[in-house]
Amino acid sequence: MCLCFGGFNGILKRRGIEVLDIMGCICSKGGGSVDRHKKAKGDDAPFDGNASSVCPVAGDSVGLVSVVMDKGGDNYTPLKVGKHKPVRRGAVDKSCTAEQPRLSRLVSLNRTAAAAAMEGSQVVAGWPSWLASVAAEAIQGWVPRSADTFEKLCKIGQGTYSSVYKARDLDTGKIVAMKKVRFVNMDPESVRFMAREIHILRKLDHPNVMKLECLVTSRASGSLYLVFEYMEHDLAGLLATPGIKFSDPQIKCYMQQLLNGLEYCHSRGVLHRDIKGSNLLIGDNGVLKIGDFGLATFFRPDQQQPLTSRVVTLWYRAPELLLGATEYGVAVDLWSTGCILAELFAGKPVLPGRTEVEQMHKILKLCGSPSEDYWKNPKLPHASSFRPKHTYRRHVADFFKALPPSAVALIDVLLAMEPKDRGTASSALLSEVKLVLLC
Repeated sequence: MCLCFGGFNGILKRRGIEVLDIMGCICSKGGGSVDRHKKAKGDDAPFDGNASSVCPVAGDSVGLVSVVMDKGGDNYTPLKVGKHKPVRRGAVDKSCTAEQPRLSRLVSLNRTAAAAAMEGSQVVAGWPSWLASVAAEAIQGWVPRSADTFEKLCKIGQGTYSSVYKARDLDTGKIVAMKKVRFVNMDPESVRFMAREIHILRKLDHPNVMKLECLVTSRASGSLYLVFEYMEHDLAGLLATPGIKFSDPQIKCYMQQLLNGLEYCHSRGVLHRDIKGSNLLIGDNGVLKIGDFGLATFFRPDQQQPLTSRVVTLWYRAPELLLGATEYGVAVDLWSTGCILAELFAGKPVLPGRTEVEQMHKILKLCGSPSEDYWKNPKLPHASSFRPKHTYRRHVADFFKALPPSAVALIDVLLAMEPKDRGTASSALLSEVKLVLLC
C-alpha cells in the first residue's frame, strides 16, 4: 500500500477546492485528460493480426505443412503443390545433418484459409467483421461485451483519436472508464494501430499498469470501446490545480510506482513511448498506474529494429528522438521519467519547448552539449541541423540545487544526454537511490 502524505487541506478548502484526503494522499477532485500525440505516417510496422510468418518450431502447426525442397544449394524452390495452393518460399534449416534429410522446416502454407476461419468464428462470437479481418490475433479468445450493458455517466477526456467516459457496468455496478476509439472510414491502418495497443495491453498485468478489463462493441454505431478500471485523477491535472504541491514523501512514492511499472513493461518487451503526466493515472488510494499505450511497441533489446522517432510528447522527448534516431530502447522512457521527476518538484514542466528546435535548445541549456562523437553519430541523421554554434555547460545540479540531493542525483542520471548513461528502471530501483524512494 502506498502511503503518501500532504498538508494542504486547509489551504485548498479555503480556496473552495474540494479535497480528498484518502490514505493520507491529498488529491484534487479533477477530471482526467486525454492527449494523444499524433501518429506519424511511416511508423514502425503495427501489429498485424493476419501477418504470415515462418514458424521455427513445431508448436503452432495451424495452416503449416512440410514441403520437400530441391537440392540446388541455398536457393531452394518449393515443389508445386497444386494450382490453388500458393506456397511461400521458406528457408531450410541449415543445421541439418546427413541423417536429417534436407527438408524444409515448417513453412507457411496458405495461412489465408486459417485466418479466414479465425475471422469467421470471431464474427459469430459478436466481433464486427471490420475488426476481425484486421485484428484477429489481438482479440482472439475474447468475447465482446455489448454497449447496452454499460451506462455512460459523463465524458472525462477528449483526444485526437478517442474519447473517454466515466461509466457504470450494469452487470456488476462497478464504475469504469470507457475509451471510445474513433476510426476514419474504418481505415485498416488505424485499426492495426489500435490492435497493437490491445495486443500489448493484454500481455501486461501489474499493479502500476492500467489493466484492460474488456472490449465493448456497439452494433448500432459500429464503435469500439476499451474498458479500464476507473482512476479519479491524472498527474497533470493534479499538478495544474492551484494550491496543490506534492510533499517529498508523495513524490518519492509516485516515482517508485512509476519505476516499478516501467521495469515490468520493459521486462515484457514493451516500450511505452509516451510517458507524461496525463498518462499517469492516480487513484484516491494514492496508487499510480501507467496508462495510454497507444504509442507503445514491442521491442527486443538483443535485436536492433528500426522504429519511428516521431513518438513521445515534445516536452518529454529524449534528444536522440529529436535528432531522428530509429534505433533506441528503454532509455527514451527513462528520459521522460526524469522530466516527470523534475516536474513533480518544480510543479510545472521543466522543458516546455514550442518547436523541436526550441526543445533541443532547452535540453542543451540544461543538460549541456554532448561530445563531438555524439554529433557525428550517423544514427542521428538530424544532428547537423540541430547542432548549436556554441557549447553549453551542464547545469542540472545548479538548476535543481534546492531539491533533496538524492532527487538531484536521480534527475542527473535520467537526463543524461547519452542514452546508455541513463541506466534502466531496474538500476534506478536497485541503486542507492532506492533507499530514499521507499514509500
